[in-house]
Amino acid sequence: MNDSPALRSTPTSRTARRLAAALLPVGATLALATATPAAAAPDPSCAGVEVVFARGTWEPAGVGDTGQAFIDALNARVGGQPVAVYPVNYPASLDFQAAAGGVADASNQIESIAASCPDTKIVLGGYSQGAAVAAYTTADALPVGFPLPPGITGPMPPSIASHVAAVALFGLPDPWFLNLVDHAAPPIAVGNQYANKTIQLCAQGDPVCFPGGLDRSAHSSYKDNGMADQAAAFVAGALNAMPEAKA
Repeated sequence: MNDSPALRSTPTSRTARRLAAALLPVGATLALATATPAAAAPDPSCAGVEVVFARGTWEPAGVGDTGQAFIDALNARVGGQPVAVYPVNYPASLDFQAAAGGVADASNQIESIAASCPDTKIVLGGYSQGAAVAAYTTADALPVGFPLPPGITGPMPPSIASHVAAVALFGLPDPWFLNLVDHAAPPIAVGNQYANKTIQLCAQGDPVCFPGGLDRSAHSSYKDNGMADQAAAFVAGALNAMPEAKA
């Protein structure tokens, strides 16, 4: 056996090797822990998808018939856990000035979801007067000369748009009809950050949204004319394409 000093194993060297071998797994574990920190567990109270929907004029509190048809169709397409639903709180009466309270309520709810549940994908929607509420909620700026209603301090921050996957509008009042019911109402314009993820649906002959339309029954047809499912298909696609939201 070669017993040269260079190869001879001494008690001191053997102890050092054993110590190094014992410490190696610890060092590797620490390095791994440093390189891949554990991700924070998602808040179980946060929904994967939440629909914020404003009902139409005279519909009872809730999301209304069109809103419910849309939500049912969306649930059928996304599968898994049902989407969470927030009915916008506003009078939905013939006092169209009071609809500004719906804009404030929708904005506050969307901003609250984005702050407390940043991974929740938000869908904003509305029907008829509620579609106007939803569209105003996306506005880039406050209308010139329009007095701020209670609860509104300005448009939603631009960063909120990344939390909103899609906007679905049914029977959105056109300029002629809007002027007919409320001369003081500001023009309706979907904000630039929301325009590409918005679907607007107007039934043929609907006097609220279709120029020259005279078919009053068309305005109540969205719940069963296939457009609720059309909107759900659009929104489901937007949800699938949406990257994870950033706080």
